[in-house]
Amino acid sequence: MQLTKTTDLKGLLTTATCALLTTNQVSATETAVDEWQFDTAIMYYGESDRVTAVEGIVAGQKTFADEQVLNLKVTVDALTGASANGAVAQPDVQTFTRPSGNGQYQVKAKQTPLDDTFHDTRLQLTGSWSQPLYHDYTWTVGGNLSKEYDYLSVSVNSNLARDFNKKNTTVSAGFSYAFDQIEPEGGLPKALSEMTVEQFGSTEFDALFEQTRIGSSDDKNTLDLLLGLTQVINRNTIVQLNYSYSDVSGYLTDPFKVVSVVNQQGYSQRAIYEHRPDSRTKHAVFAQLKTHFSNTVLDASYRYMTDDWQIDSHTLDLRYHMALNNGHYIEPHIRYYTQTAAEFYTPFIIEGQSINQDISADYRIGEMDAYTFGIKYGMPMNSGDSLAFRLEYYRQSPKSDGTAAVGVLNDVELYETIDAVIAQVSYSF
Repeated sequence: MQLTKTTDLKGLLTTATCALLTTNQVSATETAVDEWQFDTAIMYYGESDRVTAVEGIVAGQKTFADEQVLNLKVTVDALTGASANGAVAQPDVQTFTRPSGNGQYQVKAKQTPLDDTFHDTRLQLTGSWSQPLYHDYTWTVGGNLSKEYDYLSVSVNSNLARDFNKKNTTVSAGFSYAFDQIEPEGGLPKALSEMTVEQFGSTEFDALFEQTRIGSSDDKNTLDLLLGLTQVINRNTIVQLNYSYSDVSGYLTDPFKVVSVVNQQGYSQRAIYEHRPDSRTKHAVFAQLKTHFSNTVLDASYRYMTDDWQIDSHTLDLRYHMALNNGHYIEPHIRYYTQTAAEFYTPFIIEGQSINQDISADYRIGEMDAYTFGIKYGMPMNSGDSLAFRLEYYRQSPKSDGTAAVGVLNDVELYETIDAVIAQVSYSF
């Protein structure tokens, strides 16, 4: 599997699923005390000629008589397909060694190098408990466990909220701490070392491949802090403002990514393993407005993030819930995302140039725009259950950071656009 590819997809799938479950949580709060409310969903995410993901979710919520709330969720997803390895396309066929060292693959001329052995299955367990404390205080504590073939993530979180102004104003503060460990098959590559390609299958190849390894596993630690304010403006409108701080330290390099070293004519001479800083600090602000009209609800949000990798991002998300007859509804969705490139991002290196310690050609930390367009249709079922379908189109458009292509690189696609389809069926009971 590929670490950051999975991480990005998990984020995308989680965001989409949270949107679904957030809507359904409204109905959950309306259920009778001491009864379980379940939200289930199956989601498909498919990129053209690249990664495919299928995810299943079962989430349950129970509210007790003294306003205690228990939330439990089980998520299982399977990812397969091909993922970009970071190298540039070439006018000729290229050969790469798989990250495990147990095989090789070839990439056709003028095609973006993709490793087509990307596959993984993830199991995630999430739980939280909310407990009223004194008058107007609510305390929530939770945890998360996620396991993949070569990746483990464990986290705990807690949040304290206080209501003011007859519960029209809520101020909250929380934190989460996560420990992640990666143990890729074939070990961790030595930063900036050259990928071993020649003499595959020989003892000489095995010896050279071993020289590019620095260990079998590594880990990272993440501390997130969150401050929030929720304000009821009037009986139809509510506003939420959040500030979050994130400090990540440890192994942040993608062990499956390389950078092409080309000559002055643009021909690849070798591929070297990338390296990223061992720490990252992020600041983000988030604002959300929900307002109810006669038969519609507007849900608009904006998020700005900046970090010490020099990545700045803006996210604008709009959903418009329109009620139809007999409890049916439709909900169009538009999302726009844009980001600047990390300071150590480069699409390739020209031979002879000095190489910084931190360098990556991963387009996901390069400059890019992304768009999502979609619609959701929901309907009531017997006994108060509900069924919904969602279909979305996603386009990710990497852009040049200003690096001028040389020689034959002017004749290949360095910033390939990625198109994907997201489909989801959800059922709540």
